[in-house]
Amino acid sequence: MPLVTTKEMFEKSMKEHYAIGAFNINNMEFIQAITDAAEEAKSPVILQVSSSAIKYARLPYLLKNVEAAVESTTIPIALHLDHGPDFETCKKCVDAGFTSVMIDASKYDFEENVRFTKEVVEYAHRFGVVVEAELGTLAGVEDEVNVADDDAKYTNPEQAYEFVQKTGCDSLAIAIGTSHGAYKFKGDAKLRFDILAKVKEKLPNTPIVLHGASSVIPEIVEMCNKYGGNIPGAKGCPDDMLKKAGQSGVSKINVDTDLRLAMTAQIRKVFFEDPSVFDPRKYLGVAREEITKVVLHKIKDVFCSENKA
Repeated sequence: MPLVTTKEMFEKSMKEHYAIGAFNINNMEFIQAITDAAEEAKSPVILQVSSSAIKYARLPYLLKNVEAAVESTTIPIALHLDHGPDFETCKKCVDAGFTSVMIDASKYDFEENVRFTKEVVEYAHRFGVVVEAELGTLAGVEDEVNVADDDAKYTNPEQAYEFVQKTGCDSLAIAIGTSHGAYKFKGDAKLRFDILAKVKEKLPNTPIVLHGASSVIPEIVEMCNKYGGNIPGAKGCPDDMLKKAGQSGVSKINVDTDLRLAMTAQIRKVFFEDPSVFDPRKYLGVAREEITKVVLHKIKDVFCSENKA
């Protein structure tokens, strides 16, 4: 089937109280691994691309790989721009055939965020493309997003309602305590489910998005470090919290760091155990398999969206 928007995915997720997994892609192996897992679980999936990934992989190459995935699977796939930094980037992706784009103007004040978001919404909706926006600011580092802990801000539920009314955005990413990167929490993990509940009360029909939601799986971090990595003290969102988020009104949960760690851990293991390996297929193949395992676990055990296609 052709690429789809997230509209029907999210309508069903809100009705049945589960989340759709949105997984970042960087190259062919990521796309194959994610769609293989989604196909096995018979689950819809969102492939999302950051502006940094576009610069790295080049848009025509990414698009052709996504096209191949769509032709090779039977599950609904949406192609989404993650953290679009400006109107021009969003426009480029809409024009290229993306079915969903995010404009991230959360670093600006409320009125500026509204203005930038509304501009993207008006353009994207002309072509049937849905728009995700963000209100509140997540801490952490991911690609071109870099926010210090002191600058992070929780989403204000009252503002969230006003923001959606003024912009017409189709989904809203909110800040309830997650953060980007591998170091999400210094102490015990904690998410503000009270804020999520208030936002959903104000916006019962608006899909809510959770960014910075990788679990930073301890076993995979341990594997990285065992085979020469240096990622001490990395900590993410526990699976039970993410499962609760999906059951409590979050329709889309973003995963990026977990996939990077999975690929890196397996590549490090191959090089450590056999320094003579120089065939990329021998280390990228097992890396792809590890990403598939991670995505399958997320879909079936955490987001609970299997068999929802």
